[in-house]
Amino acid sequence: MAQSKTPSAFEREQIIGMMEKEMEYRVDMFNKLTHTCFNKCIENKYKDSELNMGENSCIDRCVSKYWQVTNLVGQLLGNNRPPM
Repeated sequence: MAQSKTPSAFEREQIIGMMEKEMEYRVDMFNKLTHTCFNKCIENKYKDSELNMGENSCIDRCVSKYWQVTNLVGQLLGNNRPPM
């Protein structure tokens, strides 16, 4: 019968700290993505209350490319390989 080891107070603090860092990282990434794609795709003068077809397409492409690049950089850093 396998016994489950409960984490010590120190280990729990480490886990909570890692979870907080992960959340901060994800919020920061989302904010950067939003800022980058908004500045690239949305005109400074708001004419309509909703996004037009061109803005929608631009945002879709921008978000897709942002995630592709983020994943590629993460893989390269995770493998400790120099960029090509």
